[in-house]
Amino acid sequence: MTTYTSDLLRLLDTRGYIHQLTDAEGLDALAAKSVVPGYIGFDPTAPSLHVGSLVQIMMLRRMQQAGHKPIVLMGGGTGKIGDPSLRDEARSLLTVERIQENVASIKRVFERFLTFGDGPSDAVMVDNADWLDKLEYIPFLRDIGQHFSVNRMLSFDSVKLRLDREQSLSFLEFNYMILQAYDFLELSRRAECRLQMGGSDQWGNIVNGIELARRVDGTQVYGLTSPLITTADGGKMGKTAKGAVWLNADALAPYDYWQFWRNTQDADVGRFMRLFTDLPLDEIARLEKLEGAEINEAKKILAEAATALAHGAEAAAAAAQTARKTFEEGASDANLPTVSLGTEGLTIVQANTALGFAASNKETRRKLDEGAIRVNGEVVKDPHLALKPGDKVSFGAKKHGLIVA
Repeated sequence: MTTYTSDLLRLLDTRGYIHQLTDAEGLDALAAKSVVPGYIGFDPTAPSLHVGSLVQIMMLRRMQQAGHKPIVLMGGGTGKIGDPSLRDEARSLLTVERIQENVASIKRVFERFLTFGDGPSDAVMVDNADWLDKLEYIPFLRDIGQHFSVNRMLSFDSVKLRLDREQSLSFLEFNYMILQAYDFLELSRRAECRLQMGGSDQWGNIVNGIELARRVDGTQVYGLTSPLITTADGGKMGKTAKGAVWLNADALAPYDYWQFWRNTQDADVGRFMRLFTDLPLDEIARLEKLEGAEINEAKKILAEAATALAHGAEAAAAAAQTARKTFEEGASDANLPTVSLGTEGLTIVQANTALGFAASNKETRRKLDEGAIRVNGEVVKDPHLALKPGDKVSFGAKKHGLIVA
């Protein structure tokens, strides 16, 4: 492990956030002697961010914890194009009104993780539409476009992925990396921003911004990327049978968010605690050594700590209580996920699929054959079993839902 002198890089390193650095020694020296403003960009492609963005949000939180200044950049401008990085096809273009609605909805998440204000290390939120919407095409091509080599842009993974698969990459998307680089230049000028952070897929875009700031203004800025976060079995972080694990409570209930963390694989508990909670490192070291049934207690601690950050301590405690009643005391609770019978009723197969417990009816039927599905505590195997209001459906040991009228 590299030895750093600054609190910032030591904290990021010990918690597992560092994948690549453009100039580790230079950034370390700067962070050791002064407050470093650093930013991460978030494009408002939906009304909520999901857990796939949580590493980036936590990196901004770590910046603030180390005494530095987080800048949250909302992509009101770049969101009109869409980042082509690691995508097989173009994003659907959003209307200006929808982008603005998404920005307003997403902002609420950051207030849980960061302290905003006017102080030296208080977080600020800016929108790149403030400068991108005002650009004039010919002056931008002349002043900024001259610093970009098309040959080099074609070598970046975000572009190569499309071209290698003979999939269309629009000229609109091709411009995205230039606009992101320009964001770094603008933030360097407006807020003395000296650091851009992002996921490992953003490396090329970040390097572009660093070179642009050097060529245009002669300013030394830095880049840092985090590793791609996968689960112990190699799966993508944040994918469940129900879909994305959203951070907004109106998109995913705090109870379901708590359950997502409670279902963490044993081998991931310590790593996820370091990345996604503020638990002390010595406590994490103790908890990740637990084995057998004891590791489940560590998972509950992870779930409560992660949920408290995203939704508040009260919501985390309520989710933990609901889980305890459901799993340990066998009681029902209104906070459980529900599915409505509707006008035509539901079979046990339809209910499990609708609750998101199974990815398909076929999977539910297989679980029925295995005796892994219960209704009101009793094992059922009939796929045609009709349910009624008040029935509690259990899929395995950890997934429970209520049937409502």
